[in-house]
Amino acid sequence: MHIDFLTLFPDMFGYLDMSILKRAQAAEVVTFGVHDMRDQATNKHRTVDDRPFGGGVGMVLKPDIVYQAIQALGLPAGARILLTTPQGRTFDQEMAKELSGESHLVFLCGHYEGLDERVHEHMVTDEVSIGDYVLTGGELPALVMTDAIVRLLPGAVGKLASPHEDSFYHGLLDYPHYTRPAEFMGHGVPEILLSGNHAEIAKWRRREALKRTYLRRPDLLPTAPLSKTDLAYLAELESQSRGGADEGEQG
Repeated sequence: MHIDFLTLFPDMFGYLDMSILKRAQAAEVVTFGVHDMRDQATNKHRTVDDRPFGGGVGMVLKPDIVYQAIQALGLPAGARILLTTPQGRTFDQEMAKELSGESHLVFLCGHYEGLDERVHEHMVTDEVSIGDYVLTGGELPALVMTDAIVRLLPGAVGKLASPHEDSFYHGLLDYPHYTRPAEFMGHGVPEILLSGNHAEIAKWRRREALKRTYLRRPDLLPTAPLSKTDLAYLAELESQSRGGADEGEQG
């Protein structure tokens, strides 16, 4: 995969040379290109934005600058151009999996008051948001999404199974993790994890993932792939929850 970033602040992309993203590049799983859109400016001040028509506060990124920056990439057919904007489709693990199947992505990072609407309408293939809040620019959302996408590429993570066990990959939150020491400040590790019984450990982990999702993110359960055993356990949790509520009311 190759990922390009169109930005006004290329120095923000130092994170690409750290951790999983650095290892993925070393393994030739992914390559990155960071491009300063100011290179497309034609005056000595390297102007890339202008006042909005109709008045108002802030500055708007010019459509000709964005167009020229995209054209300079020489994109192959089918490349997806993603504009980071709070107005876009909410990015989630399903979208990360979807995008990890692409060969070429471009992140267009807006700034200031936004981009000319003609960029939204005619130059991008996807508008994407990482949440219902506003950031100063699109660089941080682009890096967040890149991290989530690249770690799903074969060979990007040391152990192939690792990203497949992350929260949300199978529609559930992750199960709890423990490591040495087995006893810390009076708190021990669940005995099942010390048993060496891998079948029972797998069963425990699945139940813990279901319980954590039920308690913290029940909105995920309707679309999660659940077995009959999973549904029976969730019914048990629901029964316990109702029982506790009834006891509380009686008390």
